[in-house]
Amino acid sequence: MSPVLLATYGLAAMFLMIFLHVPIGLAMATVGSLGVGLLVSFNAGFSILASEFASVLGNQDLAVTPLFILMGNFASASGISEEMYNLAYAFVGHRRGGLSMATIGGCGLFGAVCGSSFATTSTFGRVALPEMIKRGYSPELATGCIGGGGTLGALVPPSIVMVVYAVLAEQFIVEMFLAAIVPAIVTITLYWIAVMIYVRIYPNAGPAGARKSWSERMYTVRHSWSALLLMFLVAAGIYGGVFTVTEAAALGAILSILFTIIRGKMTWAVFWEALRGTAGTTGMIYTIIMGAFVFNYFIVLTHMPDVVVEAIANTGWPAPVIITVLLFSYICLGCVFDATPAMIITLPFVLPVITSMGFSPVWWGIVNVIITEIGLITPPIGINVFVLHGVAEGKYPLQTIFKGILPFLSADLVRISIVAAFPVVTLFLPKLILG
Repeated sequence: MSPVLLATYGLAAMFLMIFLHVPIGLAMATVGSLGVGLLVSFNAGFSILASEFASVLGNQDLAVTPLFILMGNFASASGISEEMYNLAYAFVGHRRGGLSMATIGGCGLFGAVCGSSFATTSTFGRVALPEMIKRGYSPELATGCIGGGGTLGALVPPSIVMVVYAVLAEQFIVEMFLAAIVPAIVTITLYWIAVMIYVRIYPNAGPAGARKSWSERMYTVRHSWSALLLMFLVAAGIYGGVFTVTEAAALGAILSILFTIIRGKMTWAVFWEALRGTAGTTGMIYTIIMGAFVFNYFIVLTHMPDVVVEAIANTGWPAPVIITVLLFSYICLGCVFDATPAMIITLPFVLPVITSMGFSPVWWGIVNVIITEIGLITPPIGINVFVLHGVAEGKYPLQTIFKGILPFLSADLVRISIVAAFPVVTLFLPKLILG
């Protein structure tokens, strides 16, 4: 059997295992080790399991993952997410649709201390959704802005999925974070425009709230000092070169724990729930990455990425057509998988194609995160929608949430078009700061 045919069978077997609900990391590790065994020897296949697992556990770049997750869990427990929501509402809540705009802004701010789409969606489903419904917002707009805003959790740095991409693609983590800043600002702006257009068409969907005076706004800013301090110290430490990314993540985790204690919200139940959540999420991510390293080793041995690059080159398609086909494929994949597994499974095949066309791996990393996150809110599946439906305890039908998602999905299509067509949007800030 030719190596390329073996790789094809391996891919089919891996997807079959995944659809049979075998954990993704285990499916990739099993197929990868057996594939290496068939290509080389089964002793080599078992050795790869041991060496790659040890390599992942000893990877210092990945050490930031549990620290950022821990920071996000305690930030949520301490009420920092509510502070961020109130801060955004103080400045835009008086506008028609202002609560939705505040929710989107709050999701962006919370993404800076969370790094997870699911966590951001579930947190603001609890914090913002009842407030909007209580103040007369339509269920469509209320749920839609949370579902769309939740995707900011993976885009606003520091982002867990970007850390994973940087490790697998061998890119500088800080460069990835810098590249995401402008696209994140573009995203929030486009979402706000979508809200403004929506409430102009449906004026009763988002009634305006009371305007806050400047003294009240400054009071809210002072009351949000812990959230602002946490974001400032982590961001300034990373981009100012004061801390490494790991040290900044450790500082953020410590501060979020201290804030939880100072505010009297630390109980044994909260403490163990945060640790349990951190351990569970970290274990899932590490298992997926371990499996990915084993699977990638097998795929490289088969030379299948080279065959894929050559096949695409022989089509004669221009680069924009190839990028468009890849983006459409990622939207479909994102409907089924979380951003991290979708990216990891496809990276061995797609990244060589991107680099062979002369594109930056950093640019593609941001595009990859954006497009898989769009898949999380794309009908008919859209995992973020199901997360929000569960948080709302089924009070709002899935059809209602998907209807509310549509304006933000339209904004997402504009966003991915801008970022994909103009790589300078992602690359100019890293070049400006890092040279």
